[in-house]
Amino acid sequence: MRARRLAGALLLLLLAGCTGTSASEDGRVTLRFQSLAWQEESVEANQELVKEWNATHPDVRVEYVQGSWDSVHDQLLTSFEGGEAPDIIHDASDDLADFAYGGYLADLGDLLPARLKSDIPQRSWDTTTFGDGVYGVPFLQEPRVLVANADWLRESGVRVPTPEHPWSWPEFRRITEQLSGAGRYGVAWPLKEPVSATLNLSLSAGGQLFHRGADGKVAIRFEKADETVPRTIHDQANTDRSASPTTLGSGGSDTLPGFFGGRYAMVPLGFSYRQQIAQQAPKGFRWQVLPAPAGADGLTQGVSPQTLSVAEDSPHKKEAVAFIDFLLQPRNMVRLALGDWMLPTGTEALKDPALRTAEDGWATGTALAPHLRPAPAQSVRGYPEWKDKVATPAFQEYYSGAIGLDELRERLEDDGNLVLARYQR
Repeated sequence: MRARRLAGALLLLLLAGCTGTSASEDGRVTLRFQSLAWQEESVEANQELVKEWNATHPDVRVEYVQGSWDSVHDQLLTSFEGGEAPDIIHDASDDLADFAYGGYLADLGDLLPARLKSDIPQRSWDTTTFGDGVYGVPFLQEPRVLVANADWLRESGVRVPTPEHPWSWPEFRRITEQLSGAGRYGVAWPLKEPVSATLNLSLSAGGQLFHRGADGKVAIRFEKADETVPRTIHDQANTDRSASPTTLGSGGSDTLPGFFGGRYAMVPLGFSYRQQIAQQAPKGFRWQVLPAPAGADGLTQGVSPQTLSVAEDSPHKKEAVAFIDFLLQPRNMVRLALGDWMLPTGTEALKDPALRTAEDGWATGTALAPHLRPAPAQSVRGYPEWKDKVATPAFQEYYSGAIGLDELRERLEDDGNLVLARYQR
């Protein structure tokens, strides 16, 4: 028995040596912070904040580690299973569910300072709450907006929407048809990844798709409210010919040359794409940011905020949370938001004048912040498999005109519920 205890102790020591934290002989702690920042301004803001922390916290040093959005899920899974996870983990809320339920992330509920808890609205905390625990701090969010050719809209004489008076989905469809003709399109939908765009925008029309029963199990039901957004896109591309059919399989960046070249009046994009547009737009090209269309539930749309989590294996969770609290002080959250061209979740940061200017559409985005809600599939186990194997090909075929609405519904529900059932036994 004694030998077994010694072996267990040695194993724990070995595992501790593999974690992302180290402590020197003088007691100084080193925490590894894996950031997914990739834009030059964003990387610079994160690295500057790490330097500022290290300059004022000699006993707790933070080491900046560069990660990548392209491979983060698999990379984290491998590092968790190998006992080599970073202490502080940058990710997105829709990627956390399996890690939270799998015991890889620390429950931050009792570790978070009151200031941070109260500054971020509950609707944002809901995106990182799984079961009874909070497994990440949501800090940056990105609404979808319409980026429009300002001169084209002005010359057409159409009503230009505002957050106070947005277009309805039927009005949006009529206007894109009015703007089309002679080889030009009212809108270009970049739907290489159609699922999150469709589901998040569908919240404006009251669409839910995922319904949790009294037993806690989730079922997929494609109801009337869920039809509004996909039917609009389908009809623009296949009936009205007001949406470019060639961009349906494209990413957001792929549509920008055609947008700048005058082929499309508008492109629905994530808010952060404004940076690319500001940098790449030809001289004299005038663009503006418009709110996405509104439905029965107004401007509501789903988001999956960027998050900061702490590894369950980290032996210095309190120090890791203290660094997160520093990183997300209102003035620092503003710096991170400006670097990523996104919106902060914090109510104090959202008040900053730099985020409320008309330049580059900041004011329009900030006006949308109160309408952002957790993405519909936020806490649904099995969602990644459903999205990849069922929903993505079904939406792609529907938008291209290869299948009709009834077959779309059948595949989302019947095939989808079979997938989810395997995760809910």
